[in-house]
Amino acid sequence: MDHINMIETFSEFKEFKNIDRETMMRILEDIFRHVLEKMYGSDENFDIIVNIDKGDLEIWRNREIVEDGEVEDENTQIALSEAIKIEPDFEIGEEVSEEMKLADFGRREILAIRQNLTARIQEYEKDSIYQKYKEKVGEIITGEVYQVWNKEILILDDEGIELILPKSEQIPSDYYRKGDTIRAVVSKVEMRNAAPAIILSRVSTIFLERLFESEVPEVYDGLITIKQIVRVPGERAKIAVESYDERIDPVGACVGMKGSRIHGIVRELKNENIDVINYTTNSTLFIQRALSPAKITSISINEETVKADVYMKPDQVSLAIGKGGFNIKLAGQLTGYEIDVYRDTDADSEDVDLDEFSDEIESWIIAEFKAVGCDTAKSVLELEVSELVKRTDLEEETIMEVVRILKAEFE
Repeated sequence: MDHINMIETFSEFKEFKNIDRETMMRILEDIFRHVLEKMYGSDENFDIIVNIDKGDLEIWRNREIVEDGEVEDENTQIALSEAIKIEPDFEIGEEVSEEMKLADFGRREILAIRQNLTARIQEYEKDSIYQKYKEKVGEIITGEVYQVWNKEILILDDEGIELILPKSEQIPSDYYRKGDTIRAVVSKVEMRNAAPAIILSRVSTIFLERLFESEVPEVYDGLITIKQIVRVPGERAKIAVESYDERIDPVGACVGMKGSRIHGIVRELKNENIDVINYTTNSTLFIQRALSPAKITSISINEETVKADVYMKPDQVSLAIGKGGFNIKLAGQLTGYEIDVYRDTDADSEDVDLDEFSDEIESWIIAEFKAVGCDTAKSVLELEVSELVKRTDLEEETIMEVVRILKAEFE
């Protein structure tokens, strides 16, 4: 062959997806210079010409013509008798350029080139992937589930790059099978055993923030600012938003007409309950909003201990605490206060539903009272103990204990 067609000679390297031809040829030049230096002691008198369009790599060896018998360095000098075999008009002192063929490299050198090329390209690909995803930290990506294991899920992006979603970064109700499409935020990128490990997350607050940016144009454009997000993945989240434009209702814009905007986010998060709250620097008002949907009667704040005592009607207590205690827990995290909820004990005509005492009275006992028409505290207290014994299948001791608990509510 007239020159070294590296793309044909090393055809298997065409399959590398994350390396362009120009970079490939630059790597090839570096590798050949390294081999030439080992073969001849120096590569300074060699010209390497890369033709990116054709995939050609030409190597020319330049040597000075000297008189026969005066060759001191065969790499940089050539005898006149040898030079005129190449071109009869050559004279002493001139320079001879000879093109090297692939055959000029021995089998060992070709093997070394191939091995070095593989190592260099793999190194370049790893570095390229690392740099690419390092810039994507905090962004949402979409990939396809390739393999599901107990501790993590292996995902491939649209370029076939491997991504990892650990079990700890999955929403508890997440369930995926091979071939499913998955969305997550790039949490971090690190090197493990000289290879980039791209870690995704679906439980990060950043994931929820990016979902709002994608669903709410005002958030993406900066017209609405997300001040803070707290969440228990898959259960409940609270997000405080603010707008400096008085014409924009930040909560309404985030929720959308009939919940159109937030519904997509809720579905993505496996029906996670999301409370969007109007941010304020007024601590009392912020705590009140954070405890939504519960309605409070009054708040007592101690700034020194960063505690807030919240008083509300008995039927609002369970709403404030929320399922699993998540509502009050997240309200505390959002506002920065340790919140304690108390029933408002003003002795007025307010009655209390028996279900509000489920933490003190067993459910089957409450059901017995409801079966005879006593579904509130006062409806039970209005009857004599003996009358309650007759009407229900409960023991007198049980009824007396219930009465004691209910009376304490109004004392």
